[in-house]
Amino acid sequence: MAVTKEDVRHVASLARLAFSDAEIEELAAEMSEILGFFESLARVDTAGVEPAFRALRRENVVRDDDVGEMLSPDDALANAPDREGNYFRVPGILPKE
Repeated sequence: MAVTKEDVRHVASLARLAFSDAEIEELAAEMSEILGFFESLARVDTAGVEPAFRALRRENVVRDDDVGEMLSPDDALANAPDREGNYFRVPGILPKE
């Protein structure tokens, strides 16, 4: 499928892009070549090929979320610059009314 200069100008106007005449000619040729690749893909016989979301099949590689030994509140807050009871104390981010 050949992309015309008018096609490129139309797409450029939709995207609010400005190109020189030389750039438009170059883009028309590049876009035609890209669409040609898609046309060649459309001719490939894919009968019997299972659709896939990605090229490589991946298994979940995340470890199980097992509960382990936990820190005490004092150990967890040992390096906190400021604390209030068993909580970190941080500067407020919302304006006071």
